[in-house]
Amino acid sequence: MSKHEEADLILKLYELRREKTMREARDWYFREFQPQSMQEFNDAIFGPHSGHMRMVITYWDMAAALVNRGAISPELFDETNAEHIVAFSRVEPLLGEIRSAIGPQFAANLEKLIDSLPNGRQRCERAREQTKLIRSELARRTQQASAAA
Repeated sequence: MSKHEEADLILKLYELRREKTMREARDWYFREFQPQSMQEFNDAIFGPHSGHMRMVITYWDMAAALVNRGAISPELFDETNAEHIVAFSRVEPLLGEIRSAIGPQFAANLEKLIDSLPNGRQRCERAREQTKLIRSELARRTQQASAAA
């Protein structure tokens, strides 16, 4: 594949991320979806945001498949995105349980991509740690705002 075609695919993936429903799904996933147990995962998959969760996971799994199959180089993909790391980091600790419940292919392309990237698993761990810090700061600010009101 030419560099131009590869760049065009990256831009198309970006364009898909800008679609209204996908933006809503990504916003929910990255702000609210923080499963700490299989019960919390099930609450999401069977709750009102089921479509959002499935949309984000399948989007990044599809994008990862394009990389894994050589349509986009891993270097270009990784240099132009970071969401795939965060998306995978949310489900990684529960992956075995999720696959037992849903099927062995759940996020398989995304996992393969993460494992092919330099320090992919460590980056996921850092993403989880960053998320904890961000959530803590948001809770602090919310508490401050409530106290001030």
